[in-house]
Amino acid sequence: MTTAAHPAASLRTSALRTWTEPVSGPDARGTVVVLVGRGETPEVYERFGRRLAADAFRVVAVGEPDPAPQAVAALLATLPGPHVLVGTDAGALAAARLARVLDVAGVVLAGLPTAAGVRSLTWDAELDARSACPAHQRVLAQATRTSLFADVTAIVAADLTDPRDAPLPVPVLALHGEDDRISPTEHAVAAYRTLGARHVLLVTDGRHDVLNDAAHRTVAGAVVQFLERVRLGGDLPTLVRDVARDAARDDATPDPPHGTGAPARRAQRRGAPHGRRRRRAVPRARPARRRPADARAR
Repeated sequence: MTTAAHPAASLRTSALRTWTEPVSGPDARGTVVVLVGRGETPEVYERFGRRLAADAFRVVAVGEPDPAPQAVAALLATLPGPHVLVGTDAGALAAARLARVLDVAGVVLAGLPTAAGVRSLTWDAELDARSACPAHQRVLAQATRTSLFADVTAIVAADLTDPRDAPLPVPVLALHGEDDRISPTEHAVAAYRTLGARHVLLVTDGRHDVLNDAAHRTVAGAVVQFLERVRLGGDLPTLVRDVARDAARDDATPDPPHGTGAPARRAQRRGAPHGRRRRRAVPRARPARRRPADARAR
């Protein structure tokens, strides 16, 4: 696995970082373009990029804020498909805008900022609000240009509830920290739904930098599963199904009308006809007629 600068149209080479799939492994399974958050550099996503690259996905982090669609399109033209945009913080807003005009297969939105979020924090308080992972806090201290709050104008002005902005034309996975104080969960979840997210995953105890927080392994795993489903088509076919959970849910469901209950659902999953079979009517034997006593005496 290697990292390198990537030439691309009007995007500055110094603002790009690429993580490639292992040389001895399979060909790239697709490309993930990461659009970074406010004040961040691509180096902030070293851990995330290496993990996805280990699963044979090409990863390119773009450090320019709100890159032009033409520049991103030129970048994608040089990379193996399918192409998926991953945006975090302000990068999530950029990813949502780009997904409307670029030919991409899917979008991952993480830590989407909303106008309801906090406007200012001290640097130490910001680090604590962004991640509970000490390693990531050290990375932020070394690989960020400015605070998240150096420019909040665009975030405050963003109106994702406008019906003209909903929904995105591609599959959307949303990831958000349950304890995100910078972008409150309630408002962010509403925005994700407005943008048409099919799956909104809240990370338990997660903070704002959900891709790099304490649960970064679990989050990366969820992203990889989404990428694999995107590869199979826009309807996101299920790759793994928990049959024990399905059975428990079926058994817990009260008996519904004939032919629609748990046995019917199980039969449908097996491709078999459902509903109770009618029992074949069996003619009942007639009882022998009793003869009168005087007739028996004759």
